[in-house]
Amino acid sequence: MNKIKKALISVSDKSNLKDLLKILTKYKVEFISSGGTYKEIRKLKFKCLEVSEYTGSPEILGGRVKTLHPKIHAGILSKRENKKHKNDLKNNNFHEIDLVIVNFYPFEKTLEKTNNHLKIIENIDVGGPTMVRAAAKNYKDVTVITSSNQYSGLINELQLNKGSTSLEFREKMSLEAFSETAYYDAVISNYFNNIKDNKFPKKKIIYGNLVESLRYGENPHQQAAVYSKTNSLNLDQIHGKQLSYNNYNDIFSALTISKSLPSNTGTVIIKHANPCGVSIHKNALESYKLALACDPISAFGGIISCNYKINKTLAKELKNIFLEVIIANGFDREALNILKNKKNLRLIDSSNFKIKDLVRFNSANEAILTQSEDINKFNIKDFKIVSKKKPTKSQFKNLIFAFNICRYVKSNAIVLAANEATVGIGSGQPSRLDSCQIAIDKMHKFENFREDVVAASDAFFPFVDGIEKLIQAGVCAVIQPSGSIRDKEIIKFANQTNTILVFSKTRHFRH
Repeated sequence: MNKIKKALISVSDKSNLKDLLKILTKYKVEFISSGGTYKEIRKLKFKCLEVSEYTGSPEILGGRVKTLHPKIHAGILSKRENKKHKNDLKNNNFHEIDLVIVNFYPFEKTLEKTNNHLKIIENIDVGGPTMVRAAAKNYKDVTVITSSNQYSGLINELQLNKGSTSLEFREKMSLEAFSETAYYDAVISNYFNNIKDNKFPKKKIIYGNLVESLRYGENPHQQAAVYSKTNSLNLDQIHGKQLSYNNYNDIFSALTISKSLPSNTGTVIIKHANPCGVSIHKNALESYKLALACDPISAFGGIISCNYKINKTLAKELKNIFLEVIIANGFDREALNILKNKKNLRLIDSSNFKIKDLVRFNSANEAILTQSEDINKFNIKDFKIVSKKKPTKSQFKNLIFAFNICRYVKSNAIVLAANEATVGIGSGQPSRLDSCQIAIDKMHKFENFREDVVAASDAFFPFVDGIEKLIQAGVCAVIQPSGSIRDKEIIKFANQTNTILVFSKTRHFRH
């Protein structure tokens, strides 16, 4: 146990200070503070010594230098059982500091409020993290508190131990303190890389706040959690049991597709992170029915993402199928009443969720793969009609719709579409020919074949056999990336069969 006699307090977040100061005063702890914190402590009617008076050195450089002083850091870093340290303190008339309560300048909040670089720079804390690191390093003798959320824990510890703290508590606070300084520095590093558009620096620092510890990972024997760079995922779960790792994985896949569709339009059905039906029909009920018709069997136990507000009429349809999660840009009151009758069904409001142009991570062992996201909006200029037969405006829209969905399907990916709704999807096959066959089989199995069926492929057809199979199944137009040594053969075959062929300038693998 270490008795607390002297505490240094310097906080940006001044909430909940009064109760803590009362307990510290009860155990006769002396306070040292500076700036706004000193004024707040005095305002709350507690005795306090200002840092400049304690060190004998005034604050300088407009407050940039105030706690960066040997008397402060020697008091924090001195080992209580080390005779040389004791002598050094005595010879310099320094004193031990037993408790450091510090939280940092609000750098993240500043980023949210302003783009002014000079203001942002001034909100990079130097003295705070330095004191916290010193106290955390010397946890054997010093207690460090870095958040007002830890005050209740400290109060309990002091009351339990009559003004002292246990080594176990100090060690726990030290661990959290080092996480806090690392996180703070990571946010600053990320800011500087962003303003220089440096997506792949020599040292990549990944940081996040724990949003939720999950029951388990993909399987019950795996541990899992979900983190966010902010304190929230901007997803509001308004009903249903706790989300699982697999739920989150499917939710992120669904939202990535949903947010690529026209505003407030489109229904996406996901199973195992793959779309099994998508439609952008403007009528919500028809959109859902068309998406479901693509593969109603796979939709069972899947999740649905509606890029619009769900109304009573649609809710009546949705309640008739077993789903894990329904995502929407809000729910009508009557729709909520209907869907909440299914107690385990998770309902997610994604109104505030936005897809950002961020990097994507994949890890294995001690390696991290990272890349920018494939979320750029398509433009007609990104495509080239290479066949003699030209698509109508409607066919071209269908081709681009199919190609957009195709880039979110696991490779090798083939998407068949008509009237801006998928009618067959082949995903995740080592052979592109197999993906073609699966998409065709799905289309015929669920009787989705219509006139003007178009096909999209996430990469070029290396041989004529793939596009031949699609044309034999009734496909009238194909969109694919260019780049094969046999591109001319593919174009020739399209012309011989009077098939529309459009080339994309970009490939869209998704592994």
